[in-house]
Amino acid sequence: MSIQYIRDYYKVPAKVGGQVIYSGDQFPRTGKIIGTDGPHLRIRLDGDKHPQNFHPTWELKYVEPTA
Repeated sequence: MSIQYIRDYYKVPAKVGGQVIYSGDQFPRTGKIIGTDGPHLRIRLDGDKHPQNFHPTWELKYVEPTA
């Protein structure tokens, strides 16, 4: 599935290279969307070497770029 499918289906502003805040750990962590894996987002959290799969609506806040 594509990033466009995820945006349309889940109504989220996900895009490759976009920043997110994951709040499912003890402390919120920031990360970057690097792609998709089926209906999941591949996100590399800051400080991690490898990306992980995340559901587009579970414990994620999408950070809008500032101009």
